[in-house]
Amino acid sequence: MNFACIIYEKSEKIATIKLNRPKVLNAMNKQLWIDFQAALADAGADETIKALIITGEGRAFSTGADLKESKTRSAEAYRDYLEELQEASRKIIRFEKPTIAAVNGYALGSGYELALACDIRIAAEDAQIGSPEARVTSSVTGGAMRLIQDLVGPGKAKELLFTAENIDGKEAERIGLVNKAVPADILMETAREMAAKIAANSSFSIKMIKKGLHMAQEVSLDALMDFEVEACLACVSTKERQTSLQTFEDRKK
Repeated sequence: MNFACIIYEKSEKIATIKLNRPKVLNAMNKQLWIDFQAALADAGADETIKALIITGEGRAFSTGADLKESKTRSAEAYRDYLEELQEASRKIIRFEKPTIAAVNGYALGSGYELALACDIRIAAEDAQIGSPEARVTSSVTGGAMRLIQDLVGPGKAKELLFTAENIDGKEAERIGLVNKAVPADILMETAREMAAKIAANSSFSIKMIKKGLHMAQEVSLDALMDFEVEACLACVSTKERQTSLQTFEDRKK
């Protein structure tokens, strides 16, 4: 599959979407979001793919919305762009397979929000992460108003959003905004290692667990616990279950 604004690759049960507008530090235009959603749909439909990594080509993950393009948009065109962005974010958040953001260089605005929508974030130690929206008279998107608070708590979320200051990967790890910060030269290696560990597990189990984790944000504890029973029964009723148990027993010998 060929795309104008991304590089899409599949190898060893892992798909990789690389944002590919390096001359503008992977600033996001409407075509990028269209390309991204097409690749996301392909990765979701491909039964051989067990995990997805999202990263950026060159010196940035993404610096967010292409502000040069923004200057000339009508209000109607801006709404169209924002709705495309939000739909892409929803698809990432609800994606049934595990997603890992490998955050290289700058991850700002909607680029940062793309990483927030992923299940796991691994950042380069020198990555620059932040929400500059308050400096350019804009506002956050991609579900970030909840996602940031879920990760770092309301007080820290307000500090990050109100000051519009960047933090590096090490600080992001310290406050829980990313899972792990590593030297930039081993970022993709680390992301692939984690993706491989995930891919070795039951994709059906992970699908059910991920669904339950999302439900936990929306339903009562009682309803969630009822779902846990059904999810567990669905998992143990698969053919894969007996193979998994045998493999587990063999490892103990």
